[in-house]
Amino acid sequence: MTAPLYTTEILRLAASLQEPHPLEREDGRAELRSPACGSRIALAVQLDKDRRIERLSMQVHACAFGQATAALVERHSRGLTHDEVSETMVALSRWLSDDREHAPGWPGIIALEPARPRKARHGAILLPFRALLAAIEAAR
Repeated sequence: MTAPLYTTEILRLAASLQEPHPLEREDGRAELRSPACGSRIALAVQLDKDRRIERLSMQVHACAFGQATAALVERHSRGLTHDEVSETMVALSRWLSDDREHAPGWPGIIALEPARPRKARHGAILLPFRALLAAIEAAR
């Protein structure tokens, strides 16, 4: 029997994504779309004086994997720099494509394992990280 694609954990994560909300100060914004699946994210970020992520707000139109990943980004990106997010995204991309055996060290990311053999889901999974990086870059 094949394991389910959308596990209870994925669906819970997807449902936990916060609604978009105003930031005290919007330092950068990005709107990205995944051409592979059509997922879309509009993300605004507020950075601290050291250019670390202070707060973010997202509007996400994606499958459950895209929403679940966005929820993980939302929960665990505070205090990180552009380079730290970039390193995680590269490691995640390698893990999804089987170039790397172990999941990157981002809390909860192992929940995405059912999507590894399903390449059509990879764009939606990487999109929240790409949007966050683009928003930080827009703040420069």
